[in-house]
Amino acid sequence: MQFKALIASALLATASAQFNSTRLCGAPEPTAQQMAESRAMLERERIALAKGENRALAGFTVNTYFHVVASSNSASGGYLTQTQLNNQLSVLNNAYGPHGINFNLVSSDWTVNSNWAADGNEQAMKRALRKGTYADLNIYFLGNLGGGLLGYCYFPTSSHASGSTNFIVDGCTILGQSVPGGTAAPYNLGGTATHEVGHWMNLYHTFQGGCAAPGDMVDDTPPEASAASGCPTGRDTCSGGGVDPIHNYMDYTDDACYTEFTAGQQARMYSAWSTYRLA
Repeated sequence: MQFKALIASALLATASAQFNSTRLCGAPEPTAQQMAESRAMLERERIALAKGENRALAGFTVNTYFHVVASSNSASGGYLTQTQLNNQLSVLNNAYGPHGINFNLVSSDWTVNSNWAADGNEQAMKRALRKGTYADLNIYFLGNLGGGLLGYCYFPTSSHASGSTNFIVDGCTILGQSVPGGTAAPYNLGGTATHEVGHWMNLYHTFQGGCAAPGDMVDDTPPEASAASGCPTGRDTCSGGGVDPIHNYMDYTDDACYTEFTAGQQARMYSAWSTYRLA
């Protein structure tokens, strides 16, 4: 899609090494409609919180499909083993499990295609490989996204008729070497998939909108002027809101710095699940 081409061009122009000092996520900016729907969710969540109501469901399980797309059957070509995929699944469940969200790996498959492995034809690849319904998560682990890009994922949308472009492209594309034990240090502990799946759950970057309200549309994530990198303890870029949420999975810090989602983000994930995925 066009936004990816623009991102790739910018990254190739600025990247001096395979992996940059700042995490690079290729998720598109939310549309005006998506922002409006998230704002409506926020208002409902505020009302529920004020009433002391627990809007959260008892928990939910996401059926998940892993697709490895490599240029060869070797690690250098992006090939991942089932053990590596299982380790990534564990990272996802460890991050989301405390919030009542679990991922059930239904199947894994492997494809050798050098064009697809370089994200050369996203829609053709996904039309061939995608499985399940709009409530099912498809993650594509590619051998080389180029320019230091670690991954991208699409926000949910209310317009997702089966077979439509929104339905087909839904899911997350992840650099294979960002899985636990991969070569994409300091982004090789599985945090990229956790971050990108957050977008699939309708979470925005913690620095969305900078210091201006409503920011990322979640009340309990402190405002943040810009993406953080590394793990800068005490960073505070917006006055009056508390220190930056550098440990939040939706910031741009190193994998080792990631530790949390907030209660407000949990509420948003449940809102999005019932609004988009179960509809």
